[in-house]
Amino acid sequence: MSDNLAKILTTAAEQSADDIAIKLDDTEVSYGLLNEGSARMAGLLKAKGVQAGDRVGVMLPNVPYFPIAYYGVLRAGAVVVPMNVLLKGREVGFYLEDPGAKLLIAWGDFAEAAEKGAEDAGAECILVKPGEFEKLLADAEPDHDLAARDGEDTAVILYTSGTTGKPKGAELTHSNLLRNCTVAADELGEITDDDRLLGALPLFHSFGQTCTLNAGIHGRAMISMIPRFDPDKALEIIARDKVTLFQGVPTMYNAMLACESADSADTSTLRLCMSGGSAMPEEVMRKFEEKFGCKVLEGYGLSETSPVASFNHPDKENKAGSIGTAIKGVEMKVVDDDGNEVDQGEVGEIVIKGHNIMKGYWNRDDATKEAIKDGWFYSGDMAKVDEDGYFFIVDRKKDLIIRGGYNVYPREIEEVLYEHPAIQEAAVVGVKDDELGEEVGAAVVLKEGEELSADDLKAYAKDQVAAYKYPRHVWFLDELPKGPTGKILKREIEVPSGTQAEASAQ
Repeated sequence: MSDNLAKILTTAAEQSADDIAIKLDDTEVSYGLLNEGSARMAGLLKAKGVQAGDRVGVMLPNVPYFPIAYYGVLRAGAVVVPMNVLLKGREVGFYLEDPGAKLLIAWGDFAEAAEKGAEDAGAECILVKPGEFEKLLADAEPDHDLAARDGEDTAVILYTSGTTGKPKGAELTHSNLLRNCTVAADELGEITDDDRLLGALPLFHSFGQTCTLNAGIHGRAMISMIPRFDPDKALEIIARDKVTLFQGVPTMYNAMLACESADSADTSTLRLCMSGGSAMPEEVMRKFEEKFGCKVLEGYGLSETSPVASFNHPDKENKAGSIGTAIKGVEMKVVDDDGNEVDQGEVGEIVIKGHNIMKGYWNRDDATKEAIKDGWFYSGDMAKVDEDGYFFIVDRKKDLIIRGGYNVYPREIEEVLYEHPAIQEAAVVGVKDDELGEEVGAAVVLKEGEELSADDLKAYAKDQVAAYKYPRHVWFLDELPKGPTGKILKREIEVPSGTQAEASAQ
């Protein structure tokens, strides 16, 4: 039997053909129709010369066409290269040229960038336009076969947004993604055909792809999509479609707490929320659970780990501020710079081993050898482990601030800032300093209608943490820069100079 990841769809279609798989407002796609659409997609690709192992770019938002294209590429035996729809032409060219993609399936609204990138990379471009794409599939000869794929064959190449240089393509195998989505569905979310998921996470990203799309299809649940996250719209869909499971990044939870409809929202059907992508401030988790009456479980992972590595399991104690324990079949530990495991409670780098670890970086043997040593993937994330084996993220290794020889972990300071009633969002970053090497800086977004001076915020923080930790530089922004999943991008925060850094909020 083939190990092709697309078998989760063919199996679901056999068992629940008439059940709704994907919903987008008034549009509903059954499992049977989704399966047939993917078969016609596979037939179309083969007619265009796509063979097993060939790479195909998929540049679509969270609309029903995404799973049709995604599973169509997989069942044809090809490799999916998911891409952000907001990429510009030259970026599209890189994402196609680097893996040698033959073809790009792209959203029609972004035709200019898609066609330019495809032309530069020498790839064919299929534009997805509502109405026209349906006709294209209807005219295609369906291929209902499932291409024979070994578990170790590459299924998806996910490009990681590195802090320096060009992105690296993490090769995730059929086995990586199949095991990860089944653990997410069967053990973490306990997803069944009674569940309704909110598809708010971008499906071109590993979290949304594994935990929403693949886990949802494996569990034969209904996935209600939202192409672009809006907190009021998300709460509207939760009430309208009786959503039972919400998965998001911390900024989504924060935005839902702050939006106009938060107080009147009906979230009574929510049985579980899952958070990942970045560390969730404990204050945000506490307030969300109180306001919306549901449990929030936090987990951890990276694109290179398919992505789930650890989670607060539903049947175990849920520790606020923790990323839980390793999932089934995965090992995690924290080590020092020499690779030796540190003592309980000491800070070290998280390393991971198991069925979820990528095959490697596409055509980057040097980067692969640097990241994977003796089977252990070095995450770059700093953490400590408590007496029960729960992991607590301290910060990214590269985000560590060394102030006058003292280590300052930004997340600790951010937790304090989020407790201030006037603060909506905050990010702590290192600011170059001639005397100390680095000084602690804080970029802050205030809640609507609130006022706070930099001096008052410094005084507040100074009362909460050791003298060397509190931010000496504070500046206020209308919003923090975020990536496609809503994750705060610290590398894009510009540190103002001189008196600007000390200015009060206007």
